[in-house]
Amino acid sequence: MKFNPCRGGDFCTREGTHCEGCGRSQQEISETSELVGAVVSYALEKGFENIEEFTAYVGDKAAKKARKALQEQAGGDIGLSLP
Repeated sequence: MKFNPCRGGDFCTREGTHCEGCGRSQQEISETSELVGAVVSYALEKGFENIEEFTAYVGDKAAKKARKALQEQAGGDIGLSLP
């Protein structure tokens, strides 16, 4: 499945099981909103002045970990762990 971000404005709908604008389920939209809220709360709690740098770091780190997990699930891991 490919992630399809909301386009906002008149495109997004809250009726039904899926948004008519992005096609994502209302549950997925809600869960994504919770994740974003958790990142925002953490950044504010820590008082980060460079929020753009922090959120870019979190996004990059999550993407790298997800790609690694997908590679391991596909059997791409040769079983070596080098420092």
